[in-house]
Amino acid sequence: MKYDVIGDIHGCYRELIQLIDELGYRKDENGNHLPPENRKLVFLGDLTDRGPESIKVIRLVYRLVKQGIALYSPGNHCDKLYRYFLGRDVQIRHGLETTVAEFKALPQSEKVEISSMFKELFEDAPLYLQLDDTKLVVAHAGIKEDFIGQKHKRVRTFVLYGDITGERHDNGMPVRRDWAQRYKGKRIIVYGHTPVSEPRRVGNTINIDTGCVFGGFLTAYRYPEDQTVSVPSGMPYLEEKFRLFDD
Repeated sequence: MKYDVIGDIHGCYRELIQLIDELGYRKDENGNHLPPENRKLVFLGDLTDRGPESIKVIRLVYRLVKQGIALYSPGNHCDKLYRYFLGRDVQIRHGLETTVAEFKALPQSEKVEISSMFKELFEDAPLYLQLDDTKLVVAHAGIKEDFIGQKHKRVRTFVLYGDITGERHDNGMPVRRDWAQRYKGKRIIVYGHTPVSEPRRVGNTINIDTGCVFGGFLTAYRYPEDQTVSVPSGMPYLEEKFRLFDD
């Protein structure tokens, strides 16, 4: 099997459709996507928040996963939305407010449908994906070599949030170490979470969160071809959002 791993979408539905088309996934007469032979889409989390059409992204990804055309593992924004749908006390900020506004504007029947759909998608998803006999690992914010194959609390925190120190910058953002610089493994790690202006390769890691929701690009990593495909964002460009790590 060959894979097309798509980075953080954050509600950018138009760009997602464009990228899927660019990757060669065509539609049949019923509007269902048909994958190229022996290929599968992979979503590495943060489907929603900040962008304009998070509900459409949920519907599409759910359908693609259910049809067996795609795989999905969650990001930190997915985790927070899941807790919101469970009725937990979460803070409606850092982008969640856009998804909640979309959700609240839906008719009641659609609210029930979307909530149920997303909860099922999240609950069925592995924390991270090990593909092609573990030669390819897809993890939202990355993963340390000795964490691969494990799922305890420290692994979960790392996969969802990155190598955080527990400290925060003056703007409230967490201080994060550049874990990729320390990764010496042979497996290819594809991740996102931290927006970069272009796909960032360090050793056998590649960050494909090219900040679509901040006016950058939506990017896919093609495996085993080791190629990236990107489509430009229609969102305003916010240069300050493209930050590197803290070491």
